[in-house]
Amino acid sequence: QAQLVESGGGLVQAGGSLRLSCEVPGSIYSINYMAWFRQGPGNQRELVAGITSAGSTNYAASVKGRFTISRDNAKNTVYLQMNSLKSEDTAVYYCNALLLRLGRLVPEEYWGQGTQVTVSS
Repeated sequence: QAQLVESGGGLVQAGGSLRLSCEVPGSIYSINYMAWFRQGPGNQRELVAGITSAGSTNYAASVKGRFTISRDNAKNTVYLQMNSLKSEDTAVYYCNALLLRLGRLVPEEYWGQGTQVTVSS
């Protein structure tokens, strides 16, 4: 199906930590790229972190040193470990994947439903 399966959001105090998970269900031929985006109140959706199938990563400047993206290829799952959380991190976080599903000819973009992360100060 088109929807990715996200979990791990919640309410946390500033300075705390959360770990988000995102699983790609179904039969997959290959995953080219997986990423986390977020959209805070009154803000545009922005890229937080991304990881290629080879393991190369990139991060938004605002989260470097605090967030870590990783993946488990066997489980087709990507994680976002968020440490030293700030109130500015409050947003809906969306998982994103560019993948080629088994039996298809062209890679497609998939999105999760979004999970709320709220950081209290």
